[in-house]
Amino acid sequence: RYLQEYAALGTGGGIYHFRDQILSGGAKAFFVLNADVCSEFPLQEMLEFRQRHGDVHSFVILGTTANRTQALNYGCIVANADTQEVQHYVEKPSTFVSEIINCGIYLFTPAIFQHIGEVFQRNQQELVLEESSNGWQRAEVIRLEQDVFTALAGSGKLYVYKTDGFWSQIKSAGSAIYASRLYLNQYSKSHPERLAQNKPGGPVIRGNVYIHPTASIDSTAVLGPNVSIGEGVTVGAGVRVRESIVLHGASLHDHTCVLNTIVGWDSTIGRWARVEGTPSDPNPNDPYAKIDSETLFRDGRLTPSITILGCSVTIPAEVVILNSIVLPHKELSRSYKNQIIL
Repeated sequence: RYLQEYAALGTGGGIYHFRDQILSGGAKAFFVLNADVCSEFPLQEMLEFRQRHGDVHSFVILGTTANRTQALNYGCIVANADTQEVQHYVEKPSTFVSEIINCGIYLFTPAIFQHIGEVFQRNQQELVLEESSNGWQRAEVIRLEQDVFTALAGSGKLYVYKTDGFWSQIKSAGSAIYASRLYLNQYSKSHPERLAQNKPGGPVIRGNVYIHPTASIDSTAVLGPNVSIGEGVTVGAGVRVRESIVLHGASLHDHTCVLNTIVGWDSTIGRWARVEGTPSDPNPNDPYAKIDSETLFRDGRLTPSITILGCSVTIPAEVVILNSIVLPHKELSRSYKNQIIL
């Protein structure tokens, strides 16, 4: 079920506004997950952790380790080394606080609404006092991180469960390629039957590759590593695909080369065309490095990133599309580099 706020109420204000619907099933606890992250989502482990730590009304934040520089871009958590109780919480600090960062995945009990309600009442009182200067503000706008977690830190009610599994933000379409790589790697360990294997008379598979059963792949194609082929996709002879997502209904004609690209639904890439992007992966030599949130433009120019073809895009034969974003329903006639094609 989708619940839509009447206005942007912040990460805390949104769930507080719908508290009656959230509690209507009589839940003793519930998870809150930001939609722009990928992870192993160790929800069962978080439940078991809460049973071992704190009381039945305590709350749990999923945390992970980042490097010292990138930690400044996240909510930073200082916790007791023995109990994992959160003693200090700062959202995007200006100086180094901790290498443990907030993953945006929380385990709450209904008691969280009491704490959010206290923030709401405090906001109302402040607005009454400052109505002349800040009348445009809303008391209902509440941020879980800055308004609630900061106050709960050190109270014995907030704990952090640190995961060593994969986690990443997904702040841009380009980061979906990196997220896909993380999931494919996870499947290779937990569900290897989901991934394609090299078979006689089949395409060449390198590394982790997912192919939907309805896809038609020529035996001379070479796929991988880190490729996902969607429903009803057609891949012709001699095609090379690497570090890419090909969504349902797309068609890659003979001898095309697709690298670091998202190919949209029902798009077509002509014979001998090359569609390539530039990955923005974390530092592979730093186990705690995270993907950076690249801006779309830098110094007035489009930042080189993965190439994205919207749905129903047609790429002609023998052209090169490099580091570009093509909006849906476009039929290109020539090569493009570092452009957004509207």
